[in-house]
Amino acid sequence: MRLILVRHGETPTNVDYLLDTAVPGPGLTELGERQAAALPRALADEDIEALYASTLVRTQLTAAPLAAARGLDVRVRDGIREISAGDLELLPGHSADGERYMRTAFAWAAGDTRLRIPGGENGTEFLARYDAVVAEAAASGAGTVALISHGAAIRTWSAARAHNVDVPFAATHRLANTGTVILEGSPTDGWKALTWAGTTVTPSGEPGPAGEPLDGPE
Repeated sequence: MRLILVRHGETPTNVDYLLDTAVPGPGLTELGERQAAALPRALADEDIEALYASTLVRTQLTAAPLAAARGLDVRVRDGIREISAGDLELLPGHSADGERYMRTAFAWAAGDTRLRIPGGENGTEFLARYDAVVAEAAASGAGTVALISHGAAIRTWSAARAHNVDVPFAATHRLANTGTVILEGSPTDGWKALTWAGTTVTPSGEPGPAGEPLDGPE
């Protein structure tokens, strides 16, 4: 299966760089709406047969133009929502708390899934819920599936599950709004990342020359 993980369009709390993970969350900025409107063209070469979004409003708004262009229903699933910030909710991302949030998430990808974000979830819980939606998508029989999800969730899950993406790579390669990670594989055979933000991912996990990433701020 070809799996396309798409970060949502820009939100007001992205602009302010806050840890905003609670449901339902904010909508999109004007730029975020333009980013969402550009997705059908950006993914025009992808034969997407199923489309999923998380329970946060911003992913469903991002998915809507793509769903309309392809005549697809948006399957809303809680499992692909953002990693819960718990007690760190709405604190600045550029702070010790923000660093703790991402450091914990990447520790999960490295195998220490027992760690818990204060007031939030641990790695076992996060990976189980995300895996469940990916498994559902794989079981649907669709050849190509797009999941509209969230930056930390996509980077953490990809580092944990793609054999050619390690934690240092995911930690140093942020995804801009509507940036994509494209993988192929299956829940049983494992996953290989093909592109990250529009550039080829080589077997060593280093980026190689390919297309340009989708426009949008970090």
